[in-house]
Amino acid sequence: MKIEVLGTNCKKCIELEAIVKQAIAKSGKFVQFEKVDDIMQIMSYQVVSTPGLVIDGKVLSTGKVLTVNEVLAFMDA
Repeated sequence: MKIEVLGTNCKKCIELEAIVKQAIAKSGKFVQFEKVDDIMQIMSYQVVSTPGLVIDGKVLSTGKVLTVNEVLAFMDA
């Protein structure tokens, strides 16, 4: 599983990155994590509102900070 957090270094992006890392640790799963802050790469996902959450190439959330449980639910889906 590959999880990407899309966003620059704004407050919400930093918060989501920390929450995703907590969810990964809590899940016990092997996950490849990447923080994507290159605006061209973010735009390639057609995301206009950050932060964005991408799991295995699929954009699952944009523009909001999720909870640990919401991220875990996306990881289990």
